[in-house]
Amino acid sequence: MKIKSLFTLHPEHKHKQKNRHKNKHNHGFSDLLKYMGPGLLVTVGFIDPGNWASNIAAGSMFGYALLWMVTLSTLMLILLQHNVAHLGIVTGDCLAESAMKNVNIHLARVILFTSILAIISTGLAEILGGAIALKLLFDIPIVVGSVIVLAIVIVLLFTNTYTKLEKLIIGFVSIIGFSFLYEMSIVSIDWQEALTSWVTVSIPNGSMVIVMAVLGAVVMPHNLFLHSEIIQSRQWNNKGEAAIKKQLRYEFTDTLVSMIIGWAINSAMIILAAAAFFDKKIVVTELEQAQHLLAPMLGSKAALVFGIALLFAGISSTITAGMAGGSVYAGLFKEPYNIKNTHTKIGVAGILVISTLIIFLISDPFKGLIISQMILSIQLPITVFLQIYLTSSKKVMGKHKNSTLMNLLLLSIGVILTILNIMLFSSFL
Repeated sequence: MKIKSLFTLHPEHKHKQKNRHKNKHNHGFSDLLKYMGPGLLVTVGFIDPGNWASNIAAGSMFGYALLWMVTLSTLMLILLQHNVAHLGIVTGDCLAESAMKNVNIHLARVILFTSILAIISTGLAEILGGAIALKLLFDIPIVVGSVIVLAIVIVLLFTNTYTKLEKLIIGFVSIIGFSFLYEMSIVSIDWQEALTSWVTVSIPNGSMVIVMAVLGAVVMPHNLFLHSEIIQSRQWNNKGEAAIKKQLRYEFTDTLVSMIIGWAINSAMIILAAAAFFDKKIVVTELEQAQHLLAPMLGSKAALVFGIALLFAGISSTITAGMAGGSVYAGLFKEPYNIKNTHTKIGVAGILVISTLIIFLISDPFKGLIISQMILSIQLPITVFLQIYLTSSKKVMGKHKNSTLMNLLLLSIGVILTILNIMLFSSFL
């Protein structure tokens, strides 16, 4: 009995120990919630109007068969975004700043200039998507709609902080997600085939261009710049090694959860198109066509919800494109993104205004989207290999540089992306 009493805690001590454990758990979960957000801003970039066009074409032309490509491209994206986020956490620099500090100055400027061209192309596609939604919802001409989307985004970017924008984007992503849940609830889905297609590689005849388009629409250069920028703004590198390790762990959770949400929404687009159009042998190649076809088959509410979700996707993805543009332009001057600073303002406004002006010159909006994707396909490998060079450097990352395994995985992704994007570019020639 005496021995037992030595190892038996007093009830009051048990209570205190339980509370300490509970408080520690709650504190960790609270920290994680505070850290969530950067990944969701990136998620918006791969549920943009370009993805809508690629995914709806994939589902209407090949049914569920290309769902595996969403899974593969999302896995690639998780590794790339996780890796570039580490750069921001460890160094306190975004990808653009780090390039200017650690790469030959002339080469770095050329690389960042090509990145700006890619972001202009991205902005064009995002603004155009929002304008198409306004045309579908309110019959507003594309050019006028583009100016409206530009004005809304400029106001939001110039009057909000990172934290407020994160909350805004979370709201937009929620609206997009619930919209697709509603759409899917009113169609008949073959879930067994969908589940098989998510993990089974299948390349039907004539699908290679769509396969590459789905990949290209998920892995985008501006998202790599954006993620490193948002992460570095929190300056974890100044808070000691313990803080860096803690945030590296939380970052992966944020990235993983956010990318899974993006995977689910992209998958929902293909599933919806497969269920609504493929069985009826209707091939959809344009967003306007998709909405018009939904109305007679699923009812006017489905078409309305589609248009609303597209509008929020266009606005939110234009916001992130503007932020990425501001980050890269400010990076040319070795400065972080700060909407109160001149270089960031010029980068944000200049890139989005140029994107809008190009829309004025395009007679065929769909052709404009294709041209924008071609420019992205050329630039993407440049950004990916820049990232790998920086994150594998001991000079840049110190003891947090890439492991041999991580380098092999990243280099494999870089090579695959290069080959597929060259093939995609060639298919348009």
